[in-house]
Amino acid sequence: MQALQLSEGKVHWSEVQPLPQPAGNEVTVKVSSVGVNRADLMQIAGKYPPPPGASDIPGLEVSGIVAEVGSSVSSLQKGQRVAALLAGGGFAEYVNVPAEQVLLVPGNWTDEMAAGWLETFATAYLNVFMLANLQPKESVMTHAGASGVGSSLIQLCRESGNPITAVVGSSDKEIFCKELGATDTINRYQQDIIETMKDIGGVDVVLNPVAGDSIGKDQHYLNQDGRIILIGLMGAREGTVDFGRMLMKRQRIIGSTLRSLAPERKGEILTQMWQQFGPQFTSGAIQPVIDKTFEQTDIQQALDYVAANKTQGKVVVKIDR
Repeated sequence: MQALQLSEGKVHWSEVQPLPQPAGNEVTVKVSSVGVNRADLMQIAGKYPPPPGASDIPGLEVSGIVAEVGSSVSSLQKGQRVAALLAGGGFAEYVNVPAEQVLLVPGNWTDEMAAGWLETFATAYLNVFMLANLQPKESVMTHAGASGVGSSLIQLCRESGNPITAVVGSSDKEIFCKELGATDTINRYQQDIIETMKDIGGVDVVLNPVAGDSIGKDQHYLNQDGRIILIGLMGAREGTVDFGRMLMKRQRIIGSTLRSLAPERKGEILTQMWQQFGPQFTSGAIQPVIDKTFEQTDIQQALDYVAANKTQGKVVVKIDR
């Protein structure tokens, strides 16, 4: 079996041991395409090891065909087109995954779209709709609004009727986010985020993949009882937080990672997301936005493109069949 291997911070495809048969609660997916995520870059750089027991092969989301079905799985059948949310192992010809982390692909979607679906949409849904417990009419702000997670969250908020402001780094990305349904956009290089957000009227929930001093800045425009959900460290591991403001305004700062959650919890997230937004996924009202697709042999170019913060939506790598 071909799989992506790491060596001194670089990646290459090589032959690895074939997968074992799927466990009773698992299915084996023959991979068609893989979504590229910033977590993959961090793992390759040695800064984000896989959770205990997970594959050391990068790759957190795939699309493909069910090739084998575990003995206790009744919800899936061989030959079905699926998307899978993984703790690792996606950049390979085959991957074993608990059945609760698998969803059938809407019929009008391409393999590339399906590969860019679950990691980003599950991240957006878990953190804003579940952990922050977003309420009707509450407002949302997301940093990195044109990213895979940002573009997913904009669509979810558009369909739920919650106003959302997207912070981006270029006018092209502002247009991209507005076309997806962002209520407002902020170009962080041309506008003062704090003053602009205050003019908008503040915000109830912030999705922050940046960390560093951006958390303290978010506090300035976070409303009473507001929530900041920290999901990444793109800026820095350390920063300043105003505990007085946090106390007096009853603000909450919540750290969150999806990758290390138990399969049962991931299954709950996917189930709830589908229950709330399944009709919109099926109709195409909500769908992954694919920025670029790369061939398997161009994996390093795909990783470099994501690292350069050029993306508007998802980057996907096709796996040779």
